[in-house]
Amino acid sequence: MATDLTAPRTAARPDVASIQRRTLRLLFTTQIIGGVGVTIGIAVGALLAARIAGTAVAGVAQSAGVVGAALLAVPVTRIMRRHGRRPGLVLAYAVGAVGGLLVVLAAATRWVPLLFLGMLLFGGGTAANLQARYTAVDLAEPARRGRQLSLIVWATTIGAVAAPNFAALADRVTTGWGLPPLAGPFAFSAAAFVLAAVVLLGLLRPDPLLTARRLAAADAPAADVPPVADATATAVAAEAPAAGGGATPAAVPVTVRAPRGAGMRAAWSVVRGQPAARLGIAAVAVGHLVMVAVMAMTPVRLGESHADADVLRLVGIVLSLHIAGMYAFSPVVGWLTDRLGRRAVILGGVGLLLAACAVAGTAGHHTPRLSVGLVLLGLGWSGTMVAGSTLLSESVAAEVRPSVQGLSDLIMGLAGAGAAVVSGFVMQFAGYPVLTLLAAVAAVPLVALALRPVPTGAPDEEG
Repeated sequence: MATDLTAPRTAARPDVASIQRRTLRLLFTTQIIGGVGVTIGIAVGALLAARIAGTAVAGVAQSAGVVGAALLAVPVTRIMRRHGRRPGLVLAYAVGAVGGLLVVLAAATRWVPLLFLGMLLFGGGTAANLQARYTAVDLAEPARRGRQLSLIVWATTIGAVAAPNFAALADRVTTGWGLPPLAGPFAFSAAAFVLAAVVLLGLLRPDPLLTARRLAAADAPAADVPPVADATATAVAAEAPAAGGGATPAAVPVTVRAPRGAGMRAAWSVVRGQPAARLGIAAVAVGHLVMVAVMAMTPVRLGESHADADVLRLVGIVLSLHIAGMYAFSPVVGWLTDRLGRRAVILGGVGLLLAACAVAGTAGHHTPRLSVGLVLLGLGWSGTMVAGSTLLSESVAAEVRPSVQGLSDLIMGLAGAGAAVVSGFVMQFAGYPVLTLLAAVAAVPLVALALRPVPTGAPDEEG
């Protein structure tokens, strides 16, 4: 923070700590709102799809939301790269709201193609929730990145726990308005996404990513600063409060937008040339793949050994424990990420994923043991997600960071969607134990990658 404030290129330096605290509070709030919106839709999506299109394609309709979140990461991060975090997050939530309304319309008309389109766009809510975790570390101190990222991940727990109750309430209320059964929760999801978008649009100022770029440009040698500023630079300077609480002069051209060549192609080139970024993306993608593959077929496994009257109750209990493992302990995982190092927590996450596959795969029809396996599965996912995302964010330059993060979410989403589809075939033809074995095998290469020395500027690696 020690900078010559009389330098001609910078009129005043923003109070980074104050901006970061405000950003975290805002993101925490919108994560709860957005988490409610996403989880309400997930809670009833398969049931609604089964009533409209039949049970056979209900899972495909749910996968459409996962694919939508992955694909939307590309345009959302492109907007973030050019204009900052705020417009990208607002767009993602707005698309999710449109998707929710289309699902309501599909339920009223029973038009299956419209249902799939709505579910695809509904993934915008998930895309926004995922990108929010990266927004939390744009201005974070290096020693606190893991904790602050994990705090935003943890906020999702509140929405995920509260949402099922809202789903039942929304269905009762909107049925009285004339909407078809199970359509009301998606209307409430759309309203939640709109609220989150409006809050971010009005309050996420100054934009954390643009502020980080401005600071990077101010700290860089003069020869490294591009000679031409643009509208984004002026906007950042106008938004950023001075360290003393006043406003920075409105036209201080200290930051330029990311270069036009910093898209997904450039992001892929950066990742290929940066071992730490490769490890970060691999940790996020592999952890998500293993988690989705095992979790998606656990309800089917329970259905093999329990009567229909008990299945839904047991599925609710087991998956609630699994979600608690994913999110409830993420602040602890973030603290460990900062204290022990990124790679150490990634390796711990992989170890938990392997243990989860072993426990769940050998549980047979013993539901308590299967529940333990699903809790371990959630904890392993949390380790790879938090530590991998933190390592990825700090391993690349600010100008390509949004594109690299978008590439990571794209790969993660496609890996999860692919795992969901393949797991169904494996379950049908080979059974649940073989599925967990194959999931464990898929995680093994990540161990070798994490054990390989990774040159990086991360605090834990410098030590």
